Amino acid sequence: MLDNYLLTELVTFAQTGTLAKTAESLNVTQPTVTRGMQKLETDLGVRLFDRQPNRLLLTATGKLAAREAATILAANRTAVDRIRQFDRHQQQLKVGTTIPGPLILFETIATPDNVILTPQQLPTTDWETRLTDHDYSLILGPEPATTPGLDSHYLGTENLIVHLNKFMMVANQASVTFAELQDLRFLVLNDIGPWRAIIQSAIPNAKFFYQKERDAFLEISKFSDFPYFSTNLSPLDPALSPAGTDDSRLPIPISDDAAHMQTYATYLHEDRKRVLPLIHQLEDAWPKAASRK
Repeated sequence: MLDNYLLTELVTFAQTGTLAKTAESLNVTQPTVTRGMQKLETDLGVRLFDRQPNRLLLTATGKLAAREAATILAANRTAVDRIRQFDRHQQQLKVGTTIPGPLILFETIATPDNVILTPQQLPTTDWETRLTDHDYSLILGPEPATTPGLDSHYLGTENLIVHLNKFMMVANQASVTFAELQDLRFLVLNDIGPWRAIIQSAIPNAKFFYQKERDAFLEISKFSDFPYFSTNLSPLDPALSPAGTDDSRLPIPISDDAAHMQTYATYLHEDRKRVLPLIHQLEDAWPKAASRK
């Protein structure tokens, strides 16, 4: 069994080229490195160095040994990282989401101390890998998992709503379609996840005034009558009501299929017992009257 410190010395020597630089890089004395290299040759039973006057060079075997040592050290670091990551995974329930809506639910429930919520949305491309690598214990998103070993639990459906001036003709309807919203100008929060692509593609000739900051969105909405969007989750966060009780716009549900986004909680099958209590909390917090499965 080779000691890691000896492998580290060999790899450092291969990188720096001299005993002096190796010692300086590792913050040890040069004699320490010399003894270490001699011990490594003894342990391996091979000659790693070509010793010349005032110069030390790696033999062909030494160069191979340095490459193998680098591979071993990298594998050791990876193993340590995985073990520590797995241990954190066992101690904590790290939760992420690829869509913004479910984050509102966490404002309404009392989560255990071991629940760690990531407020930033995760990329939609590798979220399943985040679970299988034990980076996350639970991820919320609009699609169930397809990777073996992952389970998905349906939480509810987020339904898109448009707030229209009450004097508009379509504001008197029980619901509207995207097509009926054509040519309108909308005030929209910038970070609305997949809803952004949906409204941009579904509403003909519409213009969208995106606001990155919530305060700016609220201020502009308060002193204008631009239509804006919400969902059935929005009432759970009072700060998402731009004009408060003085809002003259009426909330009208959008009936198109694209205006209804199912949400799933996905986790490793082996973590089922650990995550189900939190999933049930989120499920109970979902607005039942407005959800559709």
